[in-house]
Amino acid sequence: MPSAIRAAERAAAEFRMILWLKALHVIVVIAWMAGMLYLPRLFVYHADASKGPTSETFKVMERRLLKAILNPSMILVFVTGFALVYLTGDWRDGWWQAKFVLVLCLAGLHGYFARCVRTFAEDANMRPARFYRILNEAPTVLMILIVVLAVVKPF
Repeated sequence: MPSAIRAAERAAAEFRMILWLKALHVIVVIAWMAGMLYLPRLFVYHADASKGPTSETFKVMERRLLKAILNPSMILVFVTGFALVYLTGDWRDGWWQAKFVLVLCLAGLHGYFARCVRTFAEDANMRPARFYRILNEAPTVLMILIVVLAVVKPF
């Protein structure tokens, strides 16, 4: 088999792998964003709930969402994202660097949400529901900016 054919087959296989990796990346981004949009909404309801069975239910829901959905999906977002940029070389591009800064902001917000889960679990929340209603918009704004950078690649 000529080396040009082998090289073409390797390139095709690498391209297919990149497509599968992109698909997995999109899936875990969707899972992460679903949790990032839902968790602060739970905080809104939890902040308004009185102590007792309802509050305990919110604690379980928040903990499970964080541990079973948010944390694993965020880790996979970074793993698949780094693999993609390594394979494609996109890390050199300005749009990707700006996107990465915004993804780090989203990860920082994730960390803040984890702290809020602990605060609610300890019955130590001092913030009103309105604070969490406003905070609920931050992941949406970051998501919009990240998607625009990833799709349009403006620079």
